Amino acid sequence: MKYWEIFVAFFIPGILGYGGGPASIPLVENEVVDRYGWMTVQEFSEVLALGNSLPGPIATKMAGYIGYDVGGVLGAFVGVFAAVAPSLIIMILLFGFLLKYKESPKVKRLTLYVRPVIAILLGVMAWSFFQESYVDIGFWQTAIIVVVSYLLLERVKWHPAFVIIGAFIYGGFFL
Repeated sequence: MKYWEIFVAFFIPGILGYGGGPASIPLVENEVVDRYGWMTVQEFSEVLALGNSLPGPIATKMAGYIGYDVGGVLGAFVGVFAAVAPSLIIMILLFGFLLKYKESPKVKRLTLYVRPVIAILLGVMAWSFFQESYVDIGFWQTAIIVVVSYLLLERVKWHPAFVIIGAFIYGGFFL
């Protein structure tokens, strides 16, 4: 039964997460944290940060890690397969159709309509992470991490992986 739950937890975001990883992350969070309770928001945010610091698609890295955490090696395999299965199925079934209409103005307009929804989902997830960290580590610790991360990313133009590693080190020594 747990393997079926792992499959569903990553297959549904794979179907509904238009645009790949960034769009599916809030959906995965809903399944993993709220629906099945495999992780807390804090644990999920740490998995997300670690996944973002590694190369490759975020959805499959998270599916592999969470699947392994819940169901071992077979759980990792099921999670990764479930994360890629919707795209795989759609590409196989609709490949000719996609080639025919990929330059259609209606398809391009649809993409423009979906982007704000993705931005809102990511904003809600970021707000949830902020609230959770505020409760867990306090206002000043959260403010320090937010301000320093912003400065390093936007002003100094550091790579996000280095900022994430720095936040891990800060959390390990001071929290």
